Amino acid sequence: MTINNQTVFDADRAHVFHSWSIQSALKPLIIKSGLGSYLWDYEGKRYLDFSSQLINTNVGHQHPKVIAGIKTQLDTLTTIAPATANHARNEAAERLLAIAGDDFAKVFFTNAGADANENAIRMARLYTGRDKVLSSYRSYHGNTGAAIAATGDTRRVPNEYSRGHVHFFSPYLYRSDFWATDEAQECERGLQHLRRVIEAEGASSIAAILLEALPGTAGVLVPPSGYMQGVRQLCDEFGIVLIMDEVMAGFGRTGKWFAHQHYNITPDLITFAKGVNSGYVPAGGVIIHQKINAYFDDKSFPGGLTYSGHPLAMASIVATLDVMAQEHMIENADTIGNGVLAQGLKALADKHTIIGEVRGMGVFWALELVKNRHSKQKLSADEMNTIKAALIERGLLPFIAENRIHVAPPCNVSTDEVAQALAIVDEVLGMACTQFINE
Repeated sequence: MTINNQTVFDADRAHVFHSWSIQSALKPLIIKSGLGSYLWDYEGKRYLDFSSQLINTNVGHQHPKVIAGIKTQLDTLTTIAPATANHARNEAAERLLAIAGDDFAKVFFTNAGADANENAIRMARLYTGRDKVLSSYRSYHGNTGAAIAATGDTRRVPNEYSRGHVHFFSPYLYRSDFWATDEAQECERGLQHLRRVIEAEGASSIAAILLEALPGTAGVLVPPSGYMQGVRQLCDEFGIVLIMDEVMAGFGRTGKWFAHQHYNITPDLITFAKGVNSGYVPAGGVIIHQKINAYFDDKSFPGGLTYSGHPLAMASIVATLDVMAQEHMIENADTIGNGVLAQGLKALADKHTIIGEVRGMGVFWALELVKNRHSKQKLSADEMNTIKAALIERGLLPFIAENRIHVAPPCNVSTDEVAQALAIVDEVLGMACTQFINE
């Protein structure tokens, strides 16, 4: 059988059930292969990937050293039960602990970010003897039982089967829930709001606060100065476990190994997935603080997964973390992301009034699009779909969420690739300004 764009599309629509979708309305993009920051279809049409897919291909597509690491493990051991000891798993854990810091003792491996958050919540509840979990309305933590209930965005509503979840408003100065006029006010009032939620819910009933280190799907919402430190202090004051969700923001995305390292705080549990191995093999996990690890020295942990620490996933983690260090990808994400990329995005905002705000750090940015800068009226879903289609038509793969274009290239993106992407966005937003601006 000839494999081409049409045969792949037809087979997909005949046999594959897609997530978050009305099945009959789907027209998925066809992809054959890729390399670095590029993907292409069976007809040779190339796309510059400035979404890193779902913000996970941090070393780009088909990195030869990561592929080689997986192939070597294939020849040694393809799979093994998690109760055994395995060299690849040990190597992955050691590397993760090295970048997390001396306060952390062990790593529990999962299959992805959602079950990482599930197990972190389980650990916090067992450690504290409490039940409730606080998380932000502006968040996404996964699509399994407790993870989707902890999620703040509206996708949680048809999935709220898990118990004990309470939400609060985290900072978002551009659309402040606290009537703040500057970053200091947003921080102060946000922390006071969180304190009141803790007090009203009963501090002695709260096991954990679960926060994204830099909220991603919610809008790349960089916390105001002092906010994360204030959350850490509240957790210490009330004996609450702080779970830092680094699934999307970790592994170079913000110009550091972990986004929480920008805030000089130490969480009690760190959840991870996505960029830990660029998504080459499904993998996630929980990095566990010494004090929580010690609690389980003489108590059984009631959780596990068949593929916890799967050898192929572990080999991909080792290879990814090694190549990121060897090729200075963290430094590149910092230099280019906070340099030409940040400057270019801000220049676009100066040029196009459809951009209400530019925010982000490293290779993790968002352009919030509005019909009117004064009213901050959001573009509609249809208007955003028009913009998305125009970007893809011109060979740029964006990450679109609500009224935002999220700009998230691989950590090893080049200045030339940034220039190419900015030129496409510039052209499309120029078109969008003439169609959608209402000023």
